[in-house]
Amino acid sequence: MAVIDFSQQLPKYLTAKGNIVKLILLTAAFALVFINIYAPFDSRHWLEKPITDWQYLFYSSLVILTGVLVVVISRIIMYYAGQHHKLLVWHYLVWVLAEVMFMALFFSLFEKLVLKDDGIFMDLLKIAAKHTALVLLLPYAVLWLYFSWDDKQQQLKQLTEGVVMPDNSRNMIPFYDERGGLKFSIKMGSLLYIESADNYVNIFYLDNAKVLRYTLRSTIKRMEEFFDGTETIRCHRSYMVNFERVKMLRKKRHELTLELDAPGVLEVPVSKTYIKNVMETFTKFSLSQRQ
Repeated sequence: MAVIDFSQQLPKYLTAKGNIVKLILLTAAFALVFINIYAPFDSRHWLEKPITDWQYLFYSSLVILTGVLVVVISRIIMYYAGQHHKLLVWHYLVWVLAEVMFMALFFSLFEKLVLKDDGIFMDLLKIAAKHTALVLLLPYAVLWLYFSWDDKQQQLKQLTEGVVMPDNSRNMIPFYDERGGLKFSIKMGSLLYIESADNYVNIFYLDNAKVLRYTLRSTIKRMEEFFDGTETIRCHRSYMVNFERVKMLRKKRHELTLELDAPGVLEVPVSKTYIKNVMETFTKFSLSQRQ
C-alpha cells in the first residue's frame, strides 16, 4: 500500500495552467449538479414564494458560481506561487482546506446577511463546511487521479517521441494500440514477425533464445504504416516479417517462404501479391549486409 509523503514536492501537473482551468470548470459543474439535486443549505426556501425548477436553477447557479470565485482566486494565486516557490504536498492539502473554509464562510455569510437566517452563525458555518467539503473534495480527488494518469501517459509519449525506426538492433520499437496507447516495446533485432488475427496482431519476438508472443489490439494495416521505410515489411495478407531475422528464402513447389533466424524451424509464408516487394527488400538487404 502506497503511503503519501507529505514533505515531497507537489507534482507540477497540479499547478499547470491547463489543469487549473479544468479543475475550476469541473468543480463549478459538479457544484451546480450537487446543489440542484440535494438542495443543501435549505436552498429551496431561500425565497419566500414558491419557485419553479428553472427559477431555482437560475438562482442557485448565481450563488454557486459566485462561491466558486473563491476557487478561481485561490488557484490563480496557487499558479503564481508555484512559479516562484517550491510547493510541497502538505502545502497543497492545507491550501485545499483553506478553500473549503473560505467557501463555507461565503455561504454562511450569504445565509446570514442576505437570506436573514436567524440561526447561530457557527452552526451555519459547520453545515456549510460539510456541504462545501463534498462539493470541492470529490472533484478534486477525481481530478488528482486523472491528472496523475495523464501525466504518466505524457511521460511515456515523450520517451517515445522522435523515435526513428532504426537500422540497428540497439534501438527500441514502441508498439501502440488502436487508441494510441503505448503497450509494448522491444529491440528491433528481437522482432521476428507480426501475424494478423482479426482486430488484433500477434507480435513474435526473441527473448533469451525463446520465441515469445505478445498480442496487441491493432491491425496489420496499421503495423504496415508504422514500419513503412524499414526492413520490416508486409509479405503476406496476414504477415509482416523483420528482414534482419531472415536467413533464407525458400521455394517449396508453388509456395515461397522465409525462414527466420530463430530456435527451431520458423517460417513465414509469402503471397503472390507481395513477392516483388519481398524480392526487392531481400536483394537490397543482402547487398547492404555485404557492404
